[in-house]
Amino acid sequence: MLQRLAIGIDVGGTKVKAGVVDEDGIVVESLVHDTPSTSPRMVEGVIADIVADLRGRHYVVAVGIGAAGFVDATRSTVLFAPHLAWRHEPLRDAVRRRVGLSTIVDNDANCAAWAEWRFGAAQNEPDLVCITLGTGIGGGLVLNGQVHRGRHGISGEFGHMQVVEGGHACECGNRGCWEQYASANALVREARALVAAGATQADGILKRAGGDPFAITGLLVTQAGLDGDACAVELLARLGDWLGVGIANLAAALDPGTFVIGGGVSDAGDLLITPATAAFRRTLTGRGYRPEARIVRAHLGNQAGLIGAADLARAASRHRRRSSRSRRRGTSTPFTRGLSWADQRSTRVTSKE
Repeated sequence: MLQRLAIGIDVGGTKVKAGVVDEDGIVVESLVHDTPSTSPRMVEGVIADIVADLRGRHYVVAVGIGAAGFVDATRSTVLFAPHLAWRHEPLRDAVRRRVGLSTIVDNDANCAAWAEWRFGAAQNEPDLVCITLGTGIGGGLVLNGQVHRGRHGISGEFGHMQVVEGGHACECGNRGCWEQYASANALVREARALVAAGATQADGILKRAGGDPFAITGLLVTQAGLDGDACAVELLARLGDWLGVGIANLAAALDPGTFVIGGGVSDAGDLLITPATAAFRRTLTGRGYRPEARIVRAHLGNQAGLIGAADLARAASRHRRRSSRSRRRGTSTPFTRGLSWADQRSTRVTSKE
């Protein structure tokens, strides 16, 4: 039987990652391009070029785009993207006109959560929270086997929960947001602060950075920790403490069965997960009298976003085709896994275009 291949595209502030993904979540071919600029038109051009390139070698049925930003409930418009110049940008329709394929746009963390639920660390788990630790903190929810996007499509912005009143300034305009204490940026800030204070325990980290504090990155500190640098291990443990506290708050609100931790900082593995789990158990509301959610590391790495985007696009394409056939027959269609009522409404509208 012919595989229904789909293209998934993960648009970040510096890189555009793309892949052809089969129905088992396997990436058949992948590409990485630099994000050309913050210009929406230029980014659309790169996406169209990538799709044309991959279609030259694969028969694909749909395109899914994961964007780091607020995406509306119809999965068509990027309302706001902090690292790109997208403000109420009708990305789905712009790309669809260029490529001529069924296209959806979703938040990148939603895509990653869906991928981990379908093919990764949380298979057979009906309720999961996916937390991606990168420059900031992204979040995605799969509840009752469906992506939960919220009334306006922008749920899962966990990184901007306030955890410290009057704390560190955040790019969102508020202070004390969770991502200021449990992200790669937080890791880098703390490492550089130790260097600036002349702390000798940070000498190993500074040496790895070639003596330049501004060359210290989250990846560098994470790798130093994995190599046994005591200062890096301590920094990762502190970050894990903050991660665990935030997870306990989310557990109080959502009560999922599993928390999946992804993003670049998750490469630290047990150096991060172990202190996070300890802090979670220490601060969980009703601890000792309730079941505890699992906290696990994501399985799909940095391809989770594009895998999830492709799979969601394939599902939307299949639903659109079924809806079209059902309208011709005058019958209704079953609810498709992963599609919200807003998605179905959008499908009914867009299929008439």
